[in-house]
Amino acid sequence: MAATTHTVTNQAPPLVGHDVYGTDRALREGVERHLSAAAPELLGEVREELHELGRAAGSAQAQRWGALANENPPELRTHDRYGNRIDEVEFHPAWHRLLGHAVGAGLTDAWGRPAGHLRRAAGFFVWSQAEAGHGCPVSMTHAAVPALRADPELAAEWEPLLTSHVYEQGLRPAGRKAGVLFGMGMTEKQGGSDVRANTTAAKPLDAAGEYLLTGHKWFCSAPMSDGFLVLAQASPSGRESLTCFLVPRVLPDGTRNVFAIQRLKDKLGNRSNASAEVEFDGTWARRVGEEGRGVRTIIGMVAATRLDCVLGSAAQMRQALTQAVHHAEHRSAFGARLIEQPLMRNVLADLALESEAATTLALRLAAAYDAGTEQERAFLRIAVPAAKYWVTKRCTPMVAEALECLGGNGYVEESGLPRLLRESPLNSIWEGSGNVQALDVLRALQREPMALNAFLREVGLARGADHRLDSAIKGLLTELADLEGIEARARRVVERMALVLQGSLLVRWAPPEVADAFCASRLGGDWGAAFGTLPHSLHLGALVERARIAG
Repeated sequence: MAATTHTVTNQAPPLVGHDVYGTDRALREGVERHLSAAAPELLGEVREELHELGRAAGSAQAQRWGALANENPPELRTHDRYGNRIDEVEFHPAWHRLLGHAVGAGLTDAWGRPAGHLRRAAGFFVWSQAEAGHGCPVSMTHAAVPALRADPELAAEWEPLLTSHVYEQGLRPAGRKAGVLFGMGMTEKQGGSDVRANTTAAKPLDAAGEYLLTGHKWFCSAPMSDGFLVLAQASPSGRESLTCFLVPRVLPDGTRNVFAIQRLKDKLGNRSNASAEVEFDGTWARRVGEEGRGVRTIIGMVAATRLDCVLGSAAQMRQALTQAVHHAEHRSAFGARLIEQPLMRNVLADLALESEAATTLALRLAAAYDAGTEQERAFLRIAVPAAKYWVTKRCTPMVAEALECLGGNGYVEESGLPRLLRESPLNSIWEGSGNVQALDVLRALQREPMALNAFLREVGLARGADHRLDSAIKGLLTELADLEGIEARARRVVERMALVLQGSLLVRWAPPEVADAFCASRLGGDWGAAFGTLPHSLHLGALVERARIAG
């Protein structure tokens, strides 16, 4: 075919070779804002590590790893060639490279470093944009630390390995490795989110704290991890005996623990990551925390992974926005670049607003973890499930709209956006879906008055700065004062709480044009039912310019 018919024009160049951290103004400003307040002496060090990670995440190599890991999903090997049960999951080498880079960048090391949660959250946000699926074991390894601290002996044994910056693949006794990963198995067929309905039984052994487990787990995340936190009934009495246990994949003497992987889940997205159904049949375990206090023991892990759901969704939103703006900068139609056309500018500005609100909220939560005060812990008790509910819910429609900005090009696998769209609902489901989060907020409101006080104090810091925010706060207080039908209204209440919190943060910290647009649309009601319906009188160009990757 004649070469003249294949001249490529009016196409965006590959979005590759940029600093994912350095070109994200909202993320960069948020990190520096919180670090300047809490640990200014770390600014130079953290800047350097995040810029380095950002360049790696934006590289052609990392993009290739992400594509390969998803094009070659994990495979289950239940038996070896001789018929011996091995229960191993094989991953493409790209998966191991992604995991190795994540661990090496300290993304499982937050609990013992100064400003550890903020710097780790920013790193997780950045590196998730290279590929999201491997973030599952990274997140659970990070989140296992607070649960294990319920048993100082176990924490002393495992925490240095969990927070290590060394990734070692392969099943060996934990004591023979320089670093380990953790997974989690809580849900069962009959219970789902109602983990107190679990039937897995734990039989005590003669040695203190040791048990044998018998039962099944309907969802077990990252089955090739070195250890797992699981819930099981420690006595036949039922619901009041639910207890947390640590299950190692390999026992100290080198033998494999009983960990029968029945199958891997065939998932909508998250294809690079393995999620399994697992059977325990005389599986050795160590108790973590007190018997019958399993939910209380593991709740620290749940809260930490919920924050990672917020971070992961915010990262996907930023990734989708970046793709949409990049395309619009380079694509022309009807005599002008897309980014210059008023209606497309409205869409991009709206997407940018959603992304910045999610990023700002996620960083505020991470900074609260670092502060560690009673006030901040009370704030997190409501803010984490509220943010998890709202930010993860907003991810899918935003990614879909960003995909549409690329037209047919966005619907093609090579663009990467179909993979992102398939991934986008996951964080809303994982660690408790929308109803679970909304009801958890109600539970905190009813049982923990300090949590509501801390939340109201936070949003009140911006009171008087914007009349639409003030009106929204007043409306929220009216909603909270009305207990009639509160459970059926839980989603509505939690949505308003999340929006008011985002509005408060943006009014205090974002540029005026960002805060004005958010308050006008999300709080003031001057907004349609789809993206791209912002009031035309707003500074839309400034919002789009802020979202560009030019630095």
